[in-house]
Amino acid sequence: MGEIMGNFRRAINNTSLSRFRFYFQAASFLLLIYGGYLALNLGDQLPTFACIFSEPRGGSCYLFGLQHQMTTPWTSYLSGRGIGLLVGFLTFIAFFIVFNKAWCGFACPLGTIQDWLTALRARFKIRYANYAEPTFQRLKKIKYILLALLILIPMAIGNSFFGLPKLNHDFGVPFCMICPGRTILPLFSGDFSQLALDLSSKSKMILTALGLMVTGIFLSGSFIKKRFFCLFCPMSAFHYIFANAALLRLSKDAGKCSRCGNCYRACDVGIRAIADDLQHKNIVKDDCMLCGKCVEMCPEEGCLQVKFLGLPIYQSTAEGFFKRMQGRNNAK
Repeated sequence: MGEIMGNFRRAINNTSLSRFRFYFQAASFLLLIYGGYLALNLGDQLPTFACIFSEPRGGSCYLFGLQHQMTTPWTSYLSGRGIGLLVGFLTFIAFFIVFNKAWCGFACPLGTIQDWLTALRARFKIRYANYAEPTFQRLKKIKYILLALLILIPMAIGNSFFGLPKLNHDFGVPFCMICPGRTILPLFSGDFSQLALDLSSKSKMILTALGLMVTGIFLSGSFIKKRFFCLFCPMSAFHYIFANAALLRLSKDAGKCSRCGNCYRACDVGIRAIADDLQHKNIVKDDCMLCGKCVEMCPEEGCLQVKFLGLPIYQSTAEGFFKRMQGRNNAK
């Protein structure tokens, strides 16, 4: 039995996780975009950008409901509406803690579209931009600002802050109005209505105009940087708050690290700490999407591991690394 399990583990570690991820992403995209056709719906508290504006969807993003719930007056938080807010939040947490930030790397439709655009960029041999580390660190802060605003603006609608007048209800879901998911994902169902300016009020006109501008930045940015939008994603920032409680983790044994830098070069979002951090065992960073590319590209035996409930399910091995490299060379 031990030999069978050893051979099974060896076979897993020798496989290409990227190939499995490609098919998993495609299946997730179909489920989240078209699941409604088969009456499949994972709910409205998903920790990923499945957009409520896209029909017939198989689930929708928690941030839409969160923004709506934040308009609840503070005096109602202890009522039934407050209980509904708590249940929605706990459902989101339950989804998240199982797969951690792999929701970004394996299930997010916007992430999948960015990976498709990266493949298209590579086919046309368009070089992507490189950022200096200080620039990278400054860009990372934007997602936390957006996360704060998508909570505080709806709260200001239902409650007066410091005696200020309540905000216009057109700002009830401010992030959704500028999120590229609202404009792009409905296109896959043949709905082009979200590409139009809403002229029903000045505030809606401004928000929808901003949404179109962000959509343009999303599309063009994907041609100059891998996973460009992920740098600014408030869902990613929200994930990181609870990442340490998640069951799926990325672990590093610093004593086995040779500092070759393969993991950093393979990382689509350019996380330098994956190579430089020799102190922490759990190395899921705020921009990490748990795609596993760093594990695939690590040649050191057991240095990087993807673990579930503390048990390794995929880890770096020298044999696996060289087999994958040989497969890539043969494919060229």
